Amino acid sequence: MTLLPEAMARTLFGASPTALERAVAAIAAAGLVALIPLTCAAIVIWAKRKVTAAFTDRIAPNRLGPFGTLIIVADAVRLLSKELVVPENADRPAYDLGPVLVAFSAVIGFAVVPMGSIAGVTVQLADPETGLAYVFAVASLATLGLTMCGYASANKYSMLGGLRAVAQNIAYEIPLVVTGLSVVIFAGTLQTSEIVAAQQTTLVELGGLVIPSWYAIVNPFAFVLFLLANLAEVGRNPFDTPEAPTELVAGYQTEYSSVYFVLIYMGEFVHVFLGGALVATIFLGGPAGPLLPGFVWFLVKIWAVFLFTQWARSALPRIRIDQLIEIGWKGLLVLSFGNLLLTAIVVGLLAG
Repeated sequence: MTLLPEAMARTLFGASPTALERAVAAIAAAGLVALIPLTCAAIVIWAKRKVTAAFTDRIAPNRLGPFGTLIIVADAVRLLSKELVVPENADRPAYDLGPVLVAFSAVIGFAVVPMGSIAGVTVQLADPETGLAYVFAVASLATLGLTMCGYASANKYSMLGGLRAVAQNIAYEIPLVVTGLSVVIFAGTLQTSEIVAAQQTTLVELGGLVIPSWYAIVNPFAFVLFLLANLAEVGRNPFDTPEAPTELVAGYQTEYSSVYFVLIYMGEFVHVFLGGALVATIFLGGPAGPLLPGFVWFLVKIWAVFLFTQWARSALPRIRIDQLIEIGWKGLLVLSFGNLLLTAIVVGLLAG
C-alpha cells in the first residue's frame, strides 16, 4: 500500500527523495487531502438549502448559475467582505483562536482516514497503529474551540452556548468512543486501514448476492448508537442546543462575523463530514463498494451521512438541554457500555 505522501515524493523528486523533499511532498499531500473536506463544506452551502427546501416544500436558490450553484461564490464574497466586529470586552487571544481551532480540529482528523485508491495510490496521509484514537482525540479539540468562542465573546448568550457545547460533547463523546471500541474488539486493532480490511470478507452469500461483513451489518445496534452519538457530537437536530436560535440568538457564535464566522460555519460542516468518514470507516467498509472506484464510494458514504443529518434537521424538533443531557448520560452511555460488554462476550466465545 503506497500512501499519498510517499507517492508524491517519488513523483516529484525521484526514487530516493531526501528528508527535506519528503517533508515538502508531505505538506503538498496534506493540502490535497484537506481540499476534499473543504470542497465538500463549500458545496454544502448550496446542497443544504436544496435538501432543506425539498423537505419543507420550498424553493431553494435557483437563479445564480446552473441550479443555483453560484450561490456558493455569492455567499463566500458576501461573508468574507463583511466587517469584522469585535466586542469591546472580548478576550482577544481566545476570541481569535476559537474559530481557528474549530476548523483546524476537523480538517486534521482526515489525515488517517483511508479514502480509497486512485491509480494505485491510497488517498491517506498516515496510517498509525492508533489511528482511530487519533481521530477521536483531534475531533474533541473542537469542544475547546467552542468553549473559547463562548467565553471570549463577553456575551451571556455566547457563554451559555459554550457551556452547553461542553456539557453536550462530554455526554455524547463517551458513548461515541465506547461504541467505537466495540468495533475495535471485532477488528482487533485501532489502525484504520486494518479496520477497513477486516470488513472486506464475505459475511454470507445468498443466491449469488454477496453480503460483506461490514460492522453495520454484523452489529446494527452499535451502528445506530454511533449514528445517534455522532449526530449529537456534530450538533445537528435534535441536538443543536449549543446554538439554539430560538433560545440563545446563535449561541457561541453570536458575536462572530466575517472570516471568523466563516471559519466556525465551515468547521461545523467539516466536522459533519469527519463524522461521516468515521461512520464509513468503522461501519460501512470504508471506501469498499461494487463497480465504482473506492474513492467515489467513500464520497457517496460521507454524503449519505450528511443527508441523514439534514433529514434530522428538517424532521426532528430540538429537545431541551435537560432532556439532551439525560438521554446522553442515562440512555446512550448505558447502552454503549452494554453493547461493549456484549461484544466482548460474543468475540470471546467465537475465539474460544
